Amino acid sequence: MKIEGRKPGPREARPRKPGSAPDARRLREAALAHLARFAATEAGLARVLTRRVERWARAVDDAEAAAPQRDAALAAIPGIIDELRALGALNDAAFAESRSRRLARAGKSRRATLVHLAAKGIDAGLAATATESQADQDLASACAYLRRRRLPPFGAGDPLRAMAALARNGFDRETAERALALDAAGAEALVIALRRGDR
Repeated sequence: MKIEGRKPGPREARPRKPGSAPDARRLREAALAHLARFAATEAGLARVLTRRVERWARAVDDAEAAAPQRDAALAAIPGIIDELRALGALNDAAFAESRSRRLARAGKSRRATLVHLAAKGIDAGLAATATESQADQDLASACAYLRRRRLPPFGAGDPLRAMAALARNGFDRETAERALALDAAGAEALVIALRRGDR
């Protein structure tokens, strides 16, 4: 029930007007604003810009009349991506390497990292190259995972449950067994070396 003179609450906010059509200049500005806040891949940024155009197209009253502007805006996105790649603002290889290092330190397996990079739109070959060093780091990453979850050797618990947790997170059986066979000091040394970038 609407009360006279009362301002609408946040859930009752009035629908926003769509504004003017997104053109290449506005999309470029939106892309730069997004990159200033977030690391992004080419595919990820293209999705962000596409969603922006589609949101505008849904908000206009006459979708049929807006279709040419929508199509022109969508056609401008690949050129914007190419321009930002040429400027160095977008670099999928650097994104993949940086993200794979971060995920390894967080206790993610190489397999989980490959899945994450694929979801971000990184080419499979590029993802494999970026995670090559992580194959050697999987033992240290498994130890980082066990430490974060306070599982053996870092805490009390059933080693079989710890092995199952490692398997669910993409670590192979051999890596899980090696991690669980370590004592707390040895596992901690691997985690420290991983965080320092020694591994």
